Amino acid sequence: MKVFITRIISEQGRRLLEEAGVEIMEWKEQRPLSRDELIANCLQCDALLSVSTRLDADFFDACSHLKVIALHSVGFDHVDIAAATSLNIPVGNTPGVLSTATADTAFLLMLATSRKAFYLHKTIEKGEWGFFEPTANLGIELRAKTLGVYGLGKIGLEMARCCKAAFGMKIIYHNRTRNQEAEQELNAKWLPFEDLLQQSDVITVHTALTPETEGKFGRTAFNLMKSTAIFINTARGAIHQEEDLIKALEEGEIWGAGLDVTNPEPMRSNHPLLNMPNVAVLPHIGSATQETRASMSELAARNVIAALKGLQIPFPVNPEVYTRGL
Repeated sequence: MKVFITRIISEQGRRLLEEAGVEIMEWKEQRPLSRDELIANCLQCDALLSVSTRLDADFFDACSHLKVIALHSVGFDHVDIAAATSLNIPVGNTPGVLSTATADTAFLLMLATSRKAFYLHKTIEKGEWGFFEPTANLGIELRAKTLGVYGLGKIGLEMARCCKAAFGMKIIYHNRTRNQEAEQELNAKWLPFEDLLQQSDVITVHTALTPETEGKFGRTAFNLMKSTAIFINTARGAIHQEEDLIKALEEGEIWGAGLDVTNPEPMRSNHPLLNMPNVAVLPHIGSATQETRASMSELAARNVIAALKGLQIPFPVNPEVYTRGL
Protein backbone atom coordinates (compact mmCIF):
# COMPACT_ATOMS: atom_id res chain seq x y z
CA MET A 1 0.00 0.00 0.00
CA LYS A 2 1.22 3.49 -0.81
CA VAL A 3 0.66 6.99 0.63
CA PHE A 4 1.36 10.34 -0.98
CA ILE A 5 2.52 13.09 1.42
CA THR A 6 2.23 16.68 0.21
CA ARG A 7 5.09 18.06 2.35
CA ILE A 8 8.12 16.76 4.22
CA ILE A 9 6.85 15.71 7.66
CA SER A 10 8.62 14.84 10.91
CA GLU A 11 10.60 11.63 11.05
CA GLN A 12 8.34 10.14 13.74
CA GLY A 13 5.40 9.92 11.37
CA ARG A 14 7.50 8.60 8.51
CA ARG A 15 8.92 5.89 10.76
CA LEU A 16 5.47 4.69 11.78
CA LEU A 17 4.43 4.40 8.15
CA GLU A 18 7.58 2.53 7.15
CA GLU A 19 7.32 0.12 10.09
CA ALA A 20 3.74 -0.63 9.01
CA GLY A 21 4.97 -1.50 5.52
CA VAL A 22 3.45 1.55 3.86
CA GLU A 23 5.37 2.84 0.86
CA ILE A 24 5.88 6.60 0.93
CA MET A 25 5.78 9.05 -1.95
CA GLU A 26 6.67 12.54 -0.72
CA TRP A 27 6.55 15.95 -2.37
CA LYS A 28 9.92 17.56 -1.60
CA GLU A 29 9.93 20.64 -3.78
CA GLN A 30 9.80 24.01 -2.02
CA ARG A 31 6.62 25.11 -3.79
CA PRO A 32 2.96 24.16 -3.59
CA LEU A 33 1.67 21.33 -5.73
CA SER A 34 -0.44 22.26 -8.71
CA ARG A 35 -3.86 20.65 -8.92
CA ASP A 36 -2.70 18.40 -11.77
CA GLU A 37 0.41 17.34 -9.85
CA LEU A 38 -1.62 16.53 -6.76
CA ILE A 39 -4.08 14.39 -8.66
CA ALA A 40 -1.35 12.64 -10.69
CA ASN A 41 0.50 11.63 -7.53
CA CYS A 42 -2.67 10.56 -5.71
CA LEU A 43 -3.68 8.33 -8.65
CA GLN A 44 -0.56 6.29 -7.93
CA CYS A 45 -1.40 5.85 -4.23
CA ASP A 46 -3.99 4.41 -1.89
CA ALA A 47 -3.89 7.20 0.71
CA LEU A 48 -3.17 10.91 0.97
CA LEU A 49 -1.45 12.56 3.91
CA SER A 50 -2.23 16.20 3.28
CA VAL A 51 -0.39 19.22 4.66
CA SER A 52 -2.08 22.56 3.91
CA THR A 53 -3.59 21.39 0.63
CA ARG A 54 -7.06 22.46 -0.49
CA LEU A 55 -9.20 19.45 -1.39
CA ASP A 56 -12.47 20.30 -3.11
CA ALA A 57 -15.24 18.28 -4.76
CA ASP A 58 -13.39 18.18 -8.10
CA PHE A 59 -10.37 16.65 -6.38
CA PHE A 60 -12.51 13.94 -4.82
CA ASP A 61 -14.18 13.20 -8.15
CA ALA A 62 -10.73 12.62 -9.66
CA CYS A 63 -9.40 10.63 -6.68
CA SER A 64 -12.44 8.69 -5.53
CA HIS A 65 -10.28 5.56 -5.15
CA LEU A 66 -8.48 6.88 -2.06
CA LYS A 67 -8.98 4.89 1.12
CA VAL A 68 -8.27 7.79 3.47
CA ILE A 69 -7.36 11.45 3.69
CA ALA A 70 -5.11 12.05 6.69
CA LEU A 71 -4.78 15.75 7.49
CA HIS A 72 -1.66 17.11 9.16
CA SER A 73 -3.83 19.60 11.06
CA VAL A 74 -6.72 19.96 13.45
CA GLY A 75 -8.67 22.26 11.16
CA PHE A 76 -10.42 20.86 8.11
CA ASP A 77 -12.17 23.88 6.62
CA HIS A 78 -9.93 23.51 3.53
CA VAL A 79 -11.45 20.11 2.73
CA ASP A 80 -14.86 19.39 1.21
CA ILE A 81 -15.92 16.93 3.89
CA ALA A 82 -19.33 16.37 2.31
CA ALA A 83 -17.70 15.30 -0.96
CA ALA A 84 -15.39 12.90 0.86
CA THR A 85 -18.26 11.45 2.86
CA SER A 86 -20.40 10.93 -0.25
CA LEU A 87 -17.59 8.71 -1.58
CA ASN A 88 -17.14 6.94 1.78
CA ILE A 89 -13.63 8.31 2.14
CA PRO A 90 -12.74 8.84 5.81
CA VAL A 91 -10.98 12.09 6.64
CA GLY A 92 -8.83 12.21 9.76
CA ASN A 93 -7.24 15.10 11.62
CA THR A 94 -4.80 15.55 14.53
CA PRO A 95 -6.80 16.74 17.55
CA GLY A 96 -5.47 17.54 20.99
CA VAL A 97 -1.75 17.70 20.27
CA LEU A 98 -1.30 21.36 19.40
CA SER A 99 -3.38 23.04 22.09
CA THR A 100 -0.45 24.10 24.25
CA ALA A 101 1.77 25.25 21.38
CA THR A 102 -1.00 27.34 19.82
CA ALA A 103 -2.00 28.84 23.17
CA ASP A 104 1.66 29.76 23.75
CA THR A 105 1.64 31.58 20.41
CA ALA A 106 -1.49 33.51 21.37
CA PHE A 107 0.13 34.46 24.69
CA LEU A 108 3.29 35.56 22.86
CA LEU A 109 1.27 37.77 20.50
CA MET A 110 -0.69 39.28 23.36
CA LEU A 111 2.44 40.23 25.28
CA ALA A 112 4.35 41.40 22.18
CA THR A 113 1.41 43.55 21.08
CA SER A 114 0.94 45.07 24.52
CA ARG A 115 4.56 46.31 24.51
CA LYS A 116 4.85 47.13 20.76
CA ALA A 117 7.73 44.65 20.67
CA PHE A 118 7.82 43.82 16.96
CA TYR A 119 7.65 47.48 15.92
CA LEU A 120 10.32 48.57 18.39
CA HIS A 121 12.63 45.79 17.27
CA LYS A 122 12.38 47.23 13.75
CA THR A 123 13.49 50.64 15.05
CA ILE A 124 16.79 49.08 16.15
CA GLU A 125 17.33 47.59 12.69
CA LYS A 126 16.66 51.01 11.16
CA GLY A 127 19.14 52.74 13.45
CA GLU A 128 16.39 54.68 15.21
CA TRP A 129 17.21 53.66 18.78
CA GLY A 130 18.34 57.04 19.95
CA PHE A 131 17.12 59.82 22.22
CA PHE A 132 15.15 58.58 25.22
CA GLU A 133 11.68 60.07 25.64
CA PRO A 134 9.79 58.98 28.80
CA THR A 135 6.37 59.28 27.12
CA ALA A 136 7.24 57.70 23.76
CA ASN A 137 6.33 54.18 22.57
CA LEU A 138 4.47 53.21 25.71
CA GLY A 139 2.68 49.91 25.95
CA ILE A 140 -0.08 48.76 28.27
CA GLU A 141 0.05 46.38 31.22
CA LEU A 142 -1.94 43.16 31.36
CA ARG A 143 -2.06 42.38 35.06
CA ALA A 144 -5.57 42.05 36.48
CA LYS A 145 -7.11 42.84 33.09
CA THR A 146 -10.00 40.89 31.53
CA LEU A 147 -9.38 38.19 28.93
CA GLY A 148 -12.29 37.44 26.62
CA VAL A 149 -12.06 34.07 24.89
CA TYR A 150 -14.11 33.54 21.76
CA GLY A 151 -14.16 29.74 21.45
CA LEU A 152 -13.18 28.31 24.82
CA GLY A 153 -12.20 24.79 23.75
CA LYS A 154 -8.88 23.07 24.39
CA ILE A 155 -6.70 25.83 22.95
CA GLY A 156 -8.75 28.61 24.49
CA LEU A 157 -8.60 26.88 27.87
CA GLU A 158 -4.80 26.66 27.70
CA MET A 159 -4.59 30.36 26.81
CA ALA A 160 -6.90 31.24 29.69
CA ARG A 161 -4.80 29.19 32.11
CA CYS A 162 -1.65 31.02 31.00
CA CYS A 163 -3.25 34.44 31.40
CA LYS A 164 -4.75 33.60 34.78
CA ALA A 165 -1.46 32.21 36.12
CA ALA A 166 0.85 34.89 34.72
CA PHE A 167 -1.22 38.03 35.10
CA GLY A 168 -4.16 37.17 37.32
CA MET A 169 -6.51 38.01 34.47
CA LYS A 170 -10.27 37.64 34.84
CA ILE A 171 -11.63 35.13 32.30
CA ILE A 172 -14.85 35.65 30.36
CA TYR A 173 -15.88 33.72 27.27
CA HIS A 174 -18.45 33.09 24.59
CA ASN A 175 -19.25 29.58 23.30
CA ARG A 176 -22.32 27.94 21.86
CA THR A 177 -22.18 25.64 24.90
CA ARG A 178 -20.90 26.29 28.42
CA ASN A 179 -17.41 25.10 29.41
CA GLN A 180 -17.92 23.69 32.89
CA GLU A 181 -14.23 22.81 33.30
CA ALA A 182 -13.16 26.41 32.72
CA GLU A 183 -15.90 27.78 34.95
CA GLN A 184 -14.86 25.52 37.85
CA GLU A 185 -11.08 25.78 37.41
CA LEU A 186 -10.71 29.42 36.39
CA ASN A 187 -13.98 30.97 37.55
CA ALA A 188 -14.63 31.77 33.90
CA LYS A 189 -17.91 33.48 33.12
CA TRP A 190 -20.00 32.89 29.98
CA LEU A 191 -21.32 36.05 28.33
CA PRO A 192 -23.32 36.89 25.20
CA PHE A 193 -21.06 37.87 22.30
CA GLU A 194 -21.77 41.59 22.47
CA ASP A 195 -21.07 41.67 26.22
CA LEU A 196 -17.82 39.79 25.66
CA LEU A 197 -16.70 42.47 23.22
CA GLN A 198 -17.64 45.34 25.51
CA GLN A 199 -16.04 43.96 28.68
CA SER A 200 -12.76 42.44 27.40
CA ASP A 201 -9.36 44.10 27.57
CA VAL A 202 -8.01 41.33 25.36
CA ILE A 203 -10.10 39.30 22.90
CA THR A 204 -8.48 36.02 21.86
CA VAL A 205 -10.02 33.91 19.08
CA HIS A 206 -9.85 30.10 19.24
CA THR A 207 -12.89 28.93 17.30
CA ALA A 208 -13.19 26.89 14.12
CA LEU A 209 -13.91 28.61 10.82
CA THR A 210 -17.56 27.98 10.00
CA PRO A 211 -20.27 29.90 8.12
CA GLU A 212 -21.26 31.32 11.53
CA THR A 213 -17.76 32.51 12.49
CA GLU A 214 -16.51 33.68 9.07
CA GLY A 215 -16.08 37.44 9.17
CA LYS A 216 -17.38 37.54 12.75
CA PHE A 217 -14.88 40.20 13.75
CA GLY A 218 -15.64 43.08 11.42
CA ARG A 219 -16.63 46.70 11.74
CA THR A 220 -19.59 46.05 14.05
CA ALA A 221 -17.57 43.89 16.45
CA PHE A 222 -14.60 46.27 16.59
CA ASN A 223 -16.96 49.19 17.27
CA LEU A 224 -18.20 47.41 20.38
CA MET A 225 -14.72 46.74 21.78
CA LYS A 226 -12.88 49.00 24.20
CA SER A 227 -10.59 51.61 22.65
CA THR A 228 -7.86 50.10 24.85
CA ALA A 229 -8.51 46.50 23.76
CA ILE A 230 -6.16 44.08 22.04
CA PHE A 231 -7.46 41.64 19.42
CA ILE A 232 -5.65 38.29 19.06
CA ASN A 233 -6.39 35.70 16.36
CA THR A 234 -4.52 32.39 16.15
CA ALA A 235 -7.45 30.43 14.69
CA ARG A 236 -8.23 31.28 11.05
CA GLY A 237 -7.68 34.51 9.16
CA ALA A 238 -11.14 34.55 7.65
CA ILE A 239 -12.70 34.95 11.09
CA HIS A 240 -11.69 38.62 11.07
CA GLN A 241 -12.18 41.11 8.27
CA GLU A 242 -8.76 42.59 7.66
CA GLU A 243 -9.82 45.86 6.09
CA ASP A 244 -12.13 46.50 9.03
CA LEU A 245 -9.32 45.63 11.43
CA ILE A 246 -7.02 48.15 9.75
CA LYS A 247 -9.66 50.88 10.04
CA ALA A 248 -10.36 50.01 13.67
CA LEU A 249 -6.67 50.37 14.50
CA GLU A 250 -6.18 53.53 12.46
CA GLU A 251 -9.24 55.20 13.97
CA GLY A 252 -8.46 54.13 17.54
CA GLU A 253 -11.49 51.92 17.96
CA ILE A 254 -9.17 49.27 19.41
CA TRP A 255 -5.62 49.60 20.74
CA GLY A 256 -3.74 46.74 19.10
CA ALA A 257 -3.79 43.38 17.35
CA GLY A 258 -1.73 40.19 17.29
CA LEU A 259 -2.22 37.79 14.40
CA ASP A 260 -0.83 34.36 13.63
CA VAL A 261 -3.35 34.00 10.81
CA THR A 262 -4.24 36.36 7.96
CA ASN A 263 -6.53 36.42 4.97
CA PRO A 264 -5.10 35.61 2.52
CA GLU A 265 -2.03 33.66 3.55
CA PRO A 266 0.76 34.42 3.05
CA MET A 267 0.32 38.12 3.80
CA ARG A 268 1.96 40.45 1.28
CA SER A 269 5.22 42.02 2.48
CA ASN A 270 3.93 45.61 2.18
CA HIS A 271 0.70 45.03 4.11
CA PRO A 272 -0.16 48.07 6.27
CA LEU A 273 -0.60 45.96 9.40
CA LEU A 274 3.11 45.10 9.32
CA ASN A 275 4.12 48.72 9.90
CA MET A 276 1.69 49.61 12.69
CA PRO A 277 3.38 50.15 16.08
CA ASN A 278 0.79 48.23 18.08
CA VAL A 279 0.45 45.20 15.80
CA ALA A 280 2.34 41.89 15.88
CA VAL A 281 2.02 39.42 12.98
CA LEU A 282 3.47 35.90 12.73
CA PRO A 283 3.43 33.59 9.68
CA HIS A 284 0.97 30.97 11.03
CA ILE A 285 3.40 29.24 13.40
CA GLY A 286 0.89 28.22 16.06
CA SER A 287 1.87 24.54 16.07
CA ALA A 288 5.51 25.09 15.08
CA THR A 289 7.41 23.30 17.81
CA GLN A 290 9.46 20.17 17.31
CA GLU A 291 7.34 18.26 19.79
CA THR A 292 3.98 19.29 18.38
CA ARG A 293 4.84 18.73 14.74
CA ALA A 294 6.23 15.29 15.63
CA SER A 295 2.98 14.40 17.40
CA MET A 296 0.92 15.70 14.47
CA SER A 297 2.88 13.53 12.04
CA GLU A 298 2.32 10.50 14.28
CA LEU A 299 -1.44 11.01 14.49
CA ALA A 300 -1.69 11.54 10.74
CA ALA A 301 0.35 8.38 10.15
CA ARG A 302 -1.92 6.39 12.49
CA ASN A 303 -4.94 7.48 10.48
CA VAL A 304 -3.27 6.27 7.29
CA ILE A 305 -2.16 2.95 8.76
CA ALA A 306 -5.56 2.11 10.22
CA ALA A 307 -7.37 2.84 6.95
CA LEU A 308 -4.94 0.79 4.88
CA LYS A 309 -5.48 -2.11 7.27
CA GLY A 310 -9.22 -1.85 6.74
CA LEU A 311 -9.82 -0.51 10.24
CA GLN A 312 -11.69 2.58 11.41
CA ILE A 313 -9.27 5.49 11.66
CA PRO A 314 -8.68 6.73 15.22
CA PHE A 315 -9.33 10.44 14.57
CA PRO A 316 -12.14 10.81 12.00
CA VAL A 317 -13.87 14.11 11.30
CA ASN A 318 -16.57 12.32 9.30
CA PRO A 319 -17.26 9.17 11.36
CA GLU A 320 -20.56 8.76 9.53
CA VAL A 321 -18.68 6.99 6.73
CA TYR A 322 -18.53 4.00 9.07
CA THR A 323 -22.24 4.01 9.91
CA ARG A 324 -23.82 4.81 6.55
CA GLY A 325 -26.06 1.98 5.47
CA LEU A 326 -26.10 0.27 8.86
